Amino acid sequence: MFKKWRNTPNKKYLNIVIMIIIIVSILFALGIVILKYHVEGETNMPFELAKIAVISNSEGIDKQATNTKWAFDIYQSNDIFLYIDKNSAYGKTEAIKTVVIDNIQIEANKKDNIKLYKPDEKEEKSIFKNQEENEIKTLEYKGDIESNLKQLKISNQGGLVALRCSINNLAQYQSNDEEINHHELLKKAGVKEEDLKIKLTFDLTIKLEQAKEYKTTISLDLPVGNIIEEGTTSKEITDVKDFVFKR
Repeated sequence: MFKKWRNTPNKKYLNIVIMIIIIVSILFALGIVILKYHVEGETNMPFELAKIAVISNSEGIDKQATNTKWAFDIYQSNDIFLYIDKNSAYGKTEAIKTVVIDNIQIEANKKDNIKLYKPDEKEEKSIFKNQEENEIKTLEYKGDIESNLKQLKISNQGGLVALRCSINNLAQYQSNDEEINHHELLKKAGVKEEDLKIKLTFDLTIKLEQAKEYKTTISLDLPVGNIIEEGTTSKEITDVKDFVFKR
């Protein structure tokens, strides 16, 4: 009797300890899964961000000259192209409903001069035009049979979306030269590198017809390359593993 009474509390304590160990193990495993998802995000999405291409350029807008042959208002633009490809290893058929760019944040010395633009639907010779009607705060491309940048359409099986980040009224330049090389405008106008630096951050969300959403945050340092010396520069970002998508 006494021996049975003595062992009963020990069994209770042992059961409690085992239960605590089980709970701690479950919480630890759950924590590992959550941490892994936080770091790696979705590992098998139906559509993937394949690469990002950036073209940085400078241009001068003619204005009425008074004492000189030429007079320009100079702006510096960064055209950003996001390539979204279908994941052939996904194994199921999905369709893009929309691709949304929002929550846009800008860090720059000349922040008040910076505008974001969508592609110009009417312009035939170029994709973008710095017009007030093209200014955006957010941007949405709708899924369709075929992609059309001008009409803000992306193929529902993957395609291209684009936006422009531009520093307007950056500088003025006047000249009596016979010809003007627009690639040299930044240098001739005495624009400094720190006046051009932009940290552009935005959310990219891929929404599917099947009510699934995948979101990542993209941060870009603009412009790319030595644009003051070269006039036009470009860069392709193919290592996109740091842009983690989550549901």
